[in-house]
Amino acid sequence: MSSYEFTSESVSEGHPDKVCDRISDTILDAFLAREAQARVAVETLTTTNLIVLAGEVRPDGLVSHDEMEALARAAVKDIGYEQDGFHWQNAEVMVRVHGQSAHIAQGVDSDGGNKDEGAGDQGIMFGYACRETEQLMPAPIAFSHQILADMAQARKSGAVTGFGPDSKSQVTLAYENGKPVRASSVVVSTQHDEGLSQDDVRALVRPFVETVLPDGWMCPEEAFYVNPTGTFIIGGPDGDAGLTGRKIIVDTYGGAAPHGGGAFSGKDPTKVDRSAAYASRYLAKNVVAAGLAERCTIQLSYAIGVSQPLSIYVDMHGTGTVEAAALQNALGAVMDLSPRGIREHLGLNKPVYARTAAYGHFGRAPEADGGFSWERTDLADAIKAAL
Repeated sequence: MSSYEFTSESVSEGHPDKVCDRISDTILDAFLAREAQARVAVETLTTTNLIVLAGEVRPDGLVSHDEMEALARAAVKDIGYEQDGFHWQNAEVMVRVHGQSAHIAQGVDSDGGNKDEGAGDQGIMFGYACRETEQLMPAPIAFSHQILADMAQARKSGAVTGFGPDSKSQVTLAYENGKPVRASSVVVSTQHDEGLSQDDVRALVRPFVETVLPDGWMCPEEAFYVNPTGTFIIGGPDGDAGLTGRKIIVDTYGGAAPHGGGAFSGKDPTKVDRSAAYASRYLAKNVVAAGLAERCTIQLSYAIGVSQPLSIYVDMHGTGTVEAAALQNALGAVMDLSPRGIREHLGLNKPVYARTAAYGHFGRAPEADGGFSWERTDLADAIKAAL
């Protein structure tokens, strides 16, 4: 179809699952800050006044259990939870993190006798880019993220009072001739202070939506839903349990592209679930930035303990200016897609992951310290030259 409606959702840093992602990535950053080659796979569970950390690391003891507890509390404090049912200071923190399995370690370390070469697991990873926004992201997820990110910034700076940390957004855009032209509906549910009515919250939310959407794109009033179930005072892990890695579509493309199924947070970059998904996005974005396609999907696949990808697949959705087979060969030539090659090319062995835990891993601006390096478009010229 050339004319249709498409919807994507986002959740804030205070959503229970995102609290877990933030804690897991904060632990990861602590390990990488002390040892660039550290191995980390840490999961977090949260519920009413309880935080549980579980997983495996190497070297064991590089970050102590007491330090992990302190880091978890600091992350929750920064998010903003100081409520009776979930408080950064009073919540119980259980740490059940142990050394990495020797059998997993041998797969990563021993491919062809070259230390630190093999993929940390098997799997498939997808990357996507399109020309719907300046960030080369699908517009519905980009707008959904930005609404919540702006609300959180205003809450934490004190520019707006009344919002709590937990919130969700959902944006439906109408497409004509394959391009987004307006919002059909917008949903924002946000935790709020006691005493605010639904109309009060609606008035607080409206400016954030109107600012993010392009001029003239605001949905009809009857399709603008704010806290449609009513009061939302009890939020975060006190209102619902959270788990690391349960918002993988929010983290990526909002359903506009395939997903391999692997979560990102709490995993060091030897885990191709994370690093190869970043590489796939990097390649797809550079293909579009190079003017070779209006839309591009790239899939990479790996086997545990094997360094090179088993396959590279490119789909330009009928918008390409070059043959897909030629582009596949070019991508493999301009970037080493082994786990080590990806880590070195994108500089992934750095403590840059806590910042990725909310508002999307993609469509963000590359940062001076290496954060969001996969959003650079510095490979475009090399791809064109290799064709």
